[in-house]
Amino acid sequence: MSDVAVAELPPVAAEPLLRPGAAPPPPPKNPLLDDAILPTLLRLSWPNMLALTAGTCVVIAETSYIGRLGTEALAAMALVFPFVILVMTMSGGAMGGGVASAIARALGSGDHDRAAALAIHALLIGLGLGLVSTLVMLLFGAKALELLGGRGNVLAQAIGYVHIFFAGAVVPWLMNTLAAILRGTGNMKLPSLIILLSAMLQVVLGGVLGLGLGPIPSFGMPGVAAGTLTAFSIGMAVMAWYIFSGRARVQPSLRTLRIRRGMFVDILKVGAVACFTPLQSVLSIIIFTHMLAHFGTAVLAGFGIGARLEFMLTSLAFAVGIASVPMIGMAIGAGRIKRARSIAWIAALVSFLTVGVVATAIAFFPHLWVDLFTSDAAVKLAGERYLQVAAPFYAFIGLSISLYFSAQGAAKVLGPVLAQSARLIFVVIGGWLLMVNHGSAGNFFALAAASMVLLGLGCVVSVLVTRWEPKKMAVMAPPMLD
Repeated sequence: MSDVAVAELPPVAAEPLLRPGAAPPPPPKNPLLDDAILPTLLRLSWPNMLALTAGTCVVIAETSYIGRLGTEALAAMALVFPFVILVMTMSGGAMGGGVASAIARALGSGDHDRAAALAIHALLIGLGLGLVSTLVMLLFGAKALELLGGRGNVLAQAIGYVHIFFAGAVVPWLMNTLAAILRGTGNMKLPSLIILLSAMLQVVLGGVLGLGLGPIPSFGMPGVAAGTLTAFSIGMAVMAWYIFSGRARVQPSLRTLRIRRGMFVDILKVGAVACFTPLQSVLSIIIFTHMLAHFGTAVLAGFGIGARLEFMLTSLAFAVGIASVPMIGMAIGAGRIKRARSIAWIAALVSFLTVGVVATAIAFFPHLWVDLFTSDAAVKLAGERYLQVAAPFYAFIGLSISLYFSAQGAAKVLGPVLAQSARLIFVVIGGWLLMVNHGSAGNFFALAAASMVLLGLGCVVSVLVTRWEPKKMAVMAPPMLD
C-alpha cells in the first residue's frame, strides 16, 4: 500500500522538494497593490459615496424638520453642529484613518496577527475617547454654546440636543472605529452599506421623535439627537458582530487580548496627530459662528445652512480619501512608495473636480439648496449670499481632505495638520481685523473662502515636500518587537 501511495504522488508536487534552489511560488495577487490605480480607487470609493449620499439625505431631512421647529431651532443647530461634526470627523476621519492606515500597513507586510491585535487596541482607543467626549461636553458644553453666542431659547434648544447626543458619544466613536477596521482591510462595501441603512433609520427616528407622530409627542431637538444615537447603535452592533464572528479579514479576540504599547503607538502616531486637523477645522467654524452671531439669528441660521452643504459636498472627498488609505497603506507596507504617491495625486484630482463641479453649480443657483430648509426671507438671503461667495472654493476643502487621508495612509500626517494650523491663524487674524474695522457679513464670507484656498494649497505643498519612505521599513517589524 505504501508503494501505491508513493506512486500516486504527482511528480510536479514532489519536484520542488528535489530542487532546493527553486524559487518559491509567487504570493497571491492583491488588487489594492497590483491593479490599475484609478479603477481600483473608484471601485473602493463608490460604496462610500453611496453611503454618504444617504448622509446627504440625512442632512437635508434633519435640517428640514428642524426648520419646521422654527428659526430658533435652526440657529440652535448651527451652534451644535461644530461639536457634532468634531466627534464624527475625529472618530471617522482622524482616528479612523489612523486605525485603517495601521491595519492596512500590517496587512501589506503580510502580518495578519498584528492586524488583528491592532483592531482590538483601536476599539479600546475608541471607547476611551468616547467617554472623554461625554465627560467634556456634559461638563462644559452649555458654557461653550453660550460663549458661541447662544442666548435664550436658542441656547436652551442647543443644550437639549447636546445633553442627549453626548451622553451617548461612545456610540459614534465605536461605530466609526469598527468601520475603520473594515476599511483598513479594503472592505468598503459592508461599512458603507451599514452606514447607508443607519442613515435611513436616522431620518425616520429623528423625524418621528423630533416632530412627533400619532401618539408619540414632539421631543424637539432632544428627540432628533435620540433618533441619531439609536440608528448609530444598531449600525455599531451589526459591524461588531461581523468582525468578531470571524467574517472579516482580521479576526480580533478578547480572550487573547494582551495590551501592547507598540499597538497604541502605531495607531496614535497617525490618529492622534490627525485629530488636530478636525479640531482646528471645527475651531475655525466655531470662530465664524461666534463672529456671525453678532449679525443676528437670520445670518447665523443662513451660515449654518451653508456650512451643512460644505459638509455634504466634502463628504465626497472623504469617500475618495478614505478609499485611498488602505491602497496607500498596503503600498507603503510593501515598500512601493512610487505607487503610493501616484494614488495620492490621483485621489486628490478626483476629489477636487468632484466637489468643485457640484459646488460651483450650486453657487450659481443657491436657492436650490437654501429653499429646502427655510421660507424665512432673511435666512434665505443670508444663506444664498454665503453660498455665492464661498461654495466655488469648496473644491479646495475637497483637495485638502483627500491629501489628508493620503498622508494618513503613509503615516506622514503632520504636513496637512500644519496646513490646517495656517488656515486657523489666517481666520483668527482676518476675523479680528474685520471686527475691528466693522466688516460686513459678506466680508466674513469672503474670509472663509480665502481660508479654503490657503488650506488646499498648503496640503499640496506639504505632501510634495514630505518623504514617505519609512525608516528602514519599521512598519514591517514583527509583533514580538512591540
